[in-house]
Amino acid sequence: MKLHQTPLTILALGTFVATASATPRTSTHYAINAETIDSGGGLQISANYSQISSVATVTGISENSSPVTTVARHGYIGQLYEFLDYALLASDYSPPEVSSTQLIPAIAADDGTYVVIPTTGFTFAALEGPIPAISPTGLVDTATVYEETQAIVGATSPLFAGQLQLTLFVQDTLPDNYSTYAADGLPDAWQRQFFGLDNPLAAPLLDPDGDGQNNRFEYTAGIVPTNPLSRFLLRIDKVPGQPGHKQLTFSPTLPDRSYTVKSNPTLTGGIWEPLSSMADDNQQPVRHVTDMDATSATKFYRVEITKP
Repeated sequence: MKLHQTPLTILALGTFVATASATPRTSTHYAINAETIDSGGGLQISANYSQISSVATVTGISENSSPVTTVARHGYIGQLYEFLDYALLASDYSPPEVSSTQLIPAIAADDGTYVVIPTTGFTFAALEGPIPAISPTGLVDTATVYEETQAIVGATSPLFAGQLQLTLFVQDTLPDNYSTYAADGLPDAWQRQFFGLDNPLAAPLLDPDGDGQNNRFEYTAGIVPTNPLSRFLLRIDKVPGQPGHKQLTFSPTLPDRSYTVKSNPTLTGGIWEPLSSMADDNQQPVRHVTDMDATSATKFYRVEITKP
């Protein structure tokens, strides 16, 4: 394609000719031979960019909301660009579970921007993953997931041959809502990791490995619910030379849990209170706490574990 410039004639007291021109530009399909439009500006080049500018105030800015793109074009009233191919975009490429994201057909340009086109005439389809439905206008619904899960959607149109595809990543934003594991107090991903999907042995109060500690406790303590040798252990020992002291040793201790040692003079009734006088080495994975006020005839201990 060739662009022709016609001399501009202005009539006043006389007749003269002024020619507006600019720096030469070329592409695969066209070429413009011209000279600089004024005495300033010109071509600037660095390791990361090249730019042809003008001292004039004529500028252009192109903006696109998704993906977020801003292109500033300095020194031009307009700029030619070429279409490279059709593309499928989305308003959110990592949508939460049980939500939606809008598919956006577009044309990719050679300057790195996109031109959005209407969804009219497009047919959308879920090809893989937790996508229960896509509306005729490209609104994608996401299903429940137990962990971040890949989904693939596609689009066809008479505008082009074949199918456009786009990969989404559905986020597990509700950790206790998946299938038969929903609303039982344990994260679905943890139950899926050790028991697979929809296994009744994953129920919180069951003890499938028979070690005396149920699934809820083993999740909180950070131990393996299917291994009878993986247990939380607490041992109470005398302190040599200190008859009024008792040393409590417990394991495993993990950096993302907090541990509080409490005592009670009786197992039935009473109040479990944190130790009032103690020494704690705060070690991992085996921790030692010394009760320095173990003078009563009976005293019972327990360790409360909290997982944020």
